[in-house]
Amino acid sequence: MASRLKRTFSLKGGKRDGVIPDTEPATAGVLPSFDELPSFHDFKGCAWDVWGKDDELGTINLLTPEVVARAAQEEIRLGRTVSLNWPIHFPSRPVFGRKIPSINTFSKAGPIIPVRDDVIHINTQSGCQWDGLKHFGVAKYNVFYNNTPANSLSEGEMEIHDPSEIDYSKVKLGMHNWANHGICGRGVLLDVVNYYTANGEALPYDPWTSHPITVAELEAIAKKQGVEFRQGDILLLRVGFIQKYYASTNEAKADLGGGSQKETFETKHSAGIEQSEDMKRFLWNNHFSAIASDQPALERWPTPKGTPLLHQTILALYGMPIGPYLTTIFSIKIQYLFWPFHDIGEFFDLEALSELCQETGRYTFFFTSWPLNILGGAASPPNAAAYF
Repeated sequence: MASRLKRTFSLKGGKRDGVIPDTEPATAGVLPSFDELPSFHDFKGCAWDVWGKDDELGTINLLTPEVVARAAQEEIRLGRTVSLNWPIHFPSRPVFGRKIPSINTFSKAGPIIPVRDDVIHINTQSGCQWDGLKHFGVAKYNVFYNNTPANSLSEGEMEIHDPSEIDYSKVKLGMHNWANHGICGRGVLLDVVNYYTANGEALPYDPWTSHPITVAELEAIAKKQGVEFRQGDILLLRVGFIQKYYASTNEAKADLGGGSQKETFETKHSAGIEQSEDMKRFLWNNHFSAIASDQPALERWPTPKGTPLLHQTILALYGMPIGPYLTTIFSIKIQYLFWPFHDIGEFFDLEALSELCQETGRYTFFFTSWPLNILGGAASPPNAAAYF
C-alpha cells in the first residue's frame, strides 16, 4: 500500500528504463516544475520519481493532512453542501459504446413482507466517474503509471475470499488506494460556461463539438473569479456537456450512444482542454491533485491528427486522477488501435455547484470524494460533494 507523501520532494538519482534525467534533483521542499521533470522516452514530464518507484497514489500524495485540514478550516463556513454526482442512470445511452446502466429494484420477500433489494449492473466508466491509474497508460510503450508493464496487471473476474490474504501483485494500481486515502481538499471550479454567458451572451462553442479550451482561457476565468491556485487543489471544469444534455431532445440524447463502437469513435465529438505542452505545464506547475469536468472526455475529442492524447501524460506520467470518460482510437505507426481509456473526473454534475458558486461569489470550497473500495479496480463512481 502506498504511503502518504513526506514533506520534502526530490527527484531521485539514477536512470530507470526509458526515463531520461535532464536536470539536477529538485530543491528539497519544492516540487519540480514541468521542465525539471525527466522524460520518458519521447514523452516530456514524467513524474514517477517524484513519488517513488512503489507509489500507487500519484498526485493524491499532495492531499496531506495539513492540506486537508487547511481546506476544511477555510472553506466550510455556511454549512451548505452540494452533490457532484450525476445519477448513475445517465447518460441513458452511454457514449463510446459502453454498457447501458441497468438498475433493477425488486421485492425480496414477496407481497407479504415489505422488503426490497436493488441489483445494479454498470460499467464504472459509463457515467460520472474517476479514472484510475490502471485505466490508461502510455500506449506506445505499453506501460501504465510508474512504468508498470500492461501485461503484468491481472484482468478478468476477480474473486477474493479472505481480506487478510490479498495478493497485492494482482490488485496493483487499483482504485482501493484512492478509496482508502480519500480525495479530499480544496476544490476549485473554473466555470467556462458562466464566464462566457453571464451577461446574456450565447456560449461561443458547442460542448458537443471538438472545441479546445486553452490555458489562456482557464487563466482568464480564474482571474475573473478571483481564484489563486494552491498546491493540491482539485480542479473542476464546467464546459457545458450536461447543461446541453438537459436541454436536448430524447432523440439527441439517444444519438450520443451511436451505433457500433467504431462509429461512436469516429463520429462523436466533445469540447475539452487543448492538447498542448502549455496545458501540460499548466496542470503540473499548478500542482493540482486531481482534475474533473462535466464532459465525456476531459480533453477535446477527437484529438487533432498526429497529436498525442493528453490522458497519457496526466494519468500515466503524472498519476493525476481524471474525472470524465472516454474510449478512443488513436494512430500509432499509421495503424489504428482500439484502446479504452477513461481517466480524470468525467461527467461530474457541476450545474448545482455553479449556481451556488454564483450565489456566494466563491469558486473555492471543501471537496470530498470517496471512490468505491474496489480492489484492483480501474475506475469508480466518485461519490463526490462540495461543502461551503
